[in-house]
Amino acid sequence: MAVSKKVITREEWERKLNDVKIRKEDMNKLVMNFLVTEGYVDAAEKFQMESGAEHIDLATVTDRMAVKKAVQCGNVEDAIEKVNDLNPEILDTNPQLFFHLQQQRLIELIRNGKVNEALQFAQEELAPRGEEDHSFLEELERTVALLAFEDVSNCPVGDLLDISQRLKTASEVNAAILTSQSLEKDPKLPSLLKMLLWAQNHLDEKAVYPRMNNLSTAMLEDPSV
Repeated sequence: MAVSKKVITREEWERKLNDVKIRKEDMNKLVMNFLVTEGYVDAAEKFQMESGAEHIDLATVTDRMAVKKAVQCGNVEDAIEKVNDLNPEILDTNPQLFFHLQQQRLIELIRNGKVNEALQFAQEELAPRGEEDHSFLEELERTVALLAFEDVSNCPVGDLLDISQRLKTASEVNAAILTSQSLEKDPKLPSLLKMLLWAQNHLDEKAVYPRMNNLSTAMLEDPSV
C-alpha cells in the first residue's frame, strides 16, 4: 500500500525558506572562495571591491593560474619554474606531483615527435624515480609505450595524449599550490549544491514541494499533485 506524501504549498515553502537567516558576509565569503579557488581573478577583484568582502591577495591567484595555464598548454618546464618561484618546497615535499609533471614533460616530447630526446629524458629523469616507487614505474612504462605505436590515436595508451591528461596534471598542481597557501583545494559552492540535490532526493520520498530543478536559475517549480 502506497504511503501518501505530505504536500507543501509554494506559500508555505517560501515562508520556511525566508525563516532561514543567512548572513551577507557568509554569502560573500562563499562567492569569493569559489572565484579565488577557480582562479577568476578579474571577477574576484570586482566582487571584492563591490561587496566589501575580506581582502585577499589576488596576485597569488594570478601566479597560480599562470602555472595552471602553462601545464594546460603543454609548457611543463615553464610551469615547474613558476612553481619553484612560488614555493620550492611544493615539489620538494611532493614526489608524486613532481613525477607527474616530469611524466607530462615526457608526454609532450612524444607528442612533438622528439623520440630520441624522449627516451633520454625517460632514462635519466624518470627511470630512477620508477625504481624508488613501483607505482611510478608502472606509469612510466605506460607512457613510454606510446613510442611503440605509429598511430597513437588507436593505441591502448593513447588517452595520455588527450587534453584531459594535461587538465588532470594542471588540476593536481593547482591543488598542491592551494594547499601550500593554506587554502582549500576545492571550492565550497559545488559541494553545497551537491548537498542540496542530495537533500531534495531524500525529501522526494516523503513530501511533494516546490522543487529546484534548475540550479543555474534557482527557480522553484510548483509540485504536480
